[in-house]
Amino acid sequence: GMNILGLILFAMTFGIALRKLGPDGEQLIRFFSVFNDATMILVSWIMWYAPIGILFLVASKIVEMDDVVSLVTGLGKYILASILGHFIHGGIILPMIYLTFTRRNPYRFLLGIITPLTTAFGTCSSSATLPSMIKCVEENNGIDKRISRFVLPIGATVNMDGAAIFQSVAAVFIAHLNGVTLSAGQIFTIIVTATASSIGAAGIPAGGVLTIAIILEAIGLPTNDLSLILAVDWIVDRTCTVVNVEGDAFGAAILHYTSLKESETVKTELTDVKVEAVANPSSEE
Repeated sequence: GMNILGLILFAMTFGIALRKLGPDGEQLIRFFSVFNDATMILVSWIMWYAPIGILFLVASKIVEMDDVVSLVTGLGKYILASILGHFIHGGIILPMIYLTFTRRNPYRFLLGIITPLTTAFGTCSSSATLPSMIKCVEENNGIDKRISRFVLPIGATVNMDGAAIFQSVAAVFIAHLNGVTLSAGQIFTIIVTATASSIGAAGIPAGGVLTIAIILEAIGLPTNDLSLILAVDWIVDRTCTVVNVEGDAFGAAILHYTSLKESETVKTELTDVKVEAVANPSSEE
């Protein structure tokens, strides 16, 4: 297969180089941006016909299988492992990170964004949840709009921790399905590739499934089993999107409270300097 990790590293380095060129590099950056938008439109058209294609792909896969029961059991374990991973990450790890940085109740913060979380669960789209998320974090949780309107749009595109979790589980599931025992090096490759490829995943339904092919190519597994992942993605993608947008909200909140602490520290230092400046003339008199 192709050198996927090398391709990702080259793309990142090439993007940094284009930024270094300044105005001269903007034209090529604009070209790739328009090319990406056109590709997303093509993907959206293809997704309309995807259910029919997935039906025949899964049917052919079931016919080829000698033990259909083991296939269904494996899919059930894959769904359970993915949802459990999302629950642990979204219900325990992210709140603990928020608590560590802000010393505030994370679950009270989650109550303030329950509406966008519900929207994320229903739409499976980080981009569709963005307007509701911005409104709720500002009005219900008091996040500075300068921070929320900067961090959340970037997070909807870049922060895909839920996608990285289910992509890793999917890669392990496909390896098990093909009877492949993963080595420590392959597991490390899955972690690195899933983290890198999830950054480029589109914030649309089933946007993360396509990037699983990158992970499978990196560890030398066949990509024809992706049809099984697509067949059950409508279940996993819901909790995946919830974790994605939850991480965006927590990131904005941590930045907000960190900025408040720094501003309070600066104000205290300025007050002390002012007091000393007033006290010194009287002492000289």
